[in-house]
Amino acid sequence: MKERKQTEKRKNKRMLLLLLLLFMTGTMLVTSTYAWFTSNETVRVDTITVNVEAKGGIQLSADGTNWKTILLTTDLTSVHGTTYTSSVNQLPAAMEPVSTGLNVNDSGKLEMFYGVVVANDDGDFILTTTPSVETESNGSTSTGKFVAFDLFFKSDTATDLYLTGDSDVTTEDATDKGIKNASRVAFVVLGNTAASDTVANIQALGTTGAASSPVYMWEPNYDVHTANGVSHARDTYAITTQQTGANRISYDGVIGTITAANNVKLGQANATTYSSLFKSVTPTYSTVEGNSTSTQIFSLQAGVTKVRVYMWVEGQDVDCENTASGGNIDYDLVFSINA
Repeated sequence: MKERKQTEKRKNKRMLLLLLLLFMTGTMLVTSTYAWFTSNETVRVDTITVNVEAKGGIQLSADGTNWKTILLTTDLTSVHGTTYTSSVNQLPAAMEPVSTGLNVNDSGKLEMFYGVVVANDDGDFILTTTPSVETESNGSTSTGKFVAFDLFFKSDTATDLYLTGDSDVTTEDATDKGIKNASRVAFVVLGNTAASDTVANIQALGTTGAASSPVYMWEPNYDVHTANGVSHARDTYAITTQQTGANRISYDGVIGTITAANNVKLGQANATTYSSLFKSVTPTYSTVEGNSTSTQIFSLQAGVTKVRVYMWVEGQDVDCENTASGGNIDYDLVFSINA
């Protein structure tokens, strides 16, 4: 009888431990709902469409030699194997969140970082990051996390360049999951040369010693968030915002590799706490959802100017959360020299 009671006690104890383990697992799943962890495991853009158009007397090229007024995704992905063999255009089939402090390296590329979150021994969620560099030579089959490609502008005179009100970052999904609100676009101006210069020299602009190249970043749709984005801002970053008519939210981009040993907790992933790992990011220009006015972005010199364009989902943005996963993003860039 005594043995039987002890056996029952052991069974009950094991059952209690299993129940506690199940409860702890459920709690961890709930508390990790809004974080870089699920962002990089599940948040992705399944379809990316890029359309670039020029108006008002300027011309565009994907290779610095064939000039047009409209460039489509196929124009940007086809040049590597034909007229621009040194290109590293990257237009992947899907995008995942990355982060950047807008630093440029010597080869004219933005320093991007892909992040994941793991639980440390104390049960806290900590951020780790690794560099994400566009190295795929064939842009159409790239497995990269973000969009990057070269644009060449040709202008007869020095002029200011504008993004018209037709420029937008949108989604055509039946339900707007909010991933477009975490999107960013940046322009790295890599240099200028005479229109009569050789194609080789035009294409080589900004490929060496380009760390000081100016960067201009556009944040579209800054004034809108989904309900989950509002909750994410509150629960992960202690930021109060609203779904419509919101103020722009500041954030700190990643500027270095973060290891588990750094023990960077999600709530402390900022430049104030870790100045060597994060940098405060201020967009050059921000626009509201449905913006219809032109925005001056930078100036062009006469001749040919090479610009590297980046499009990405910013992992440090409050709208980068797991319910925003899937769907598609359309990037429409319409340039003009007329305000």
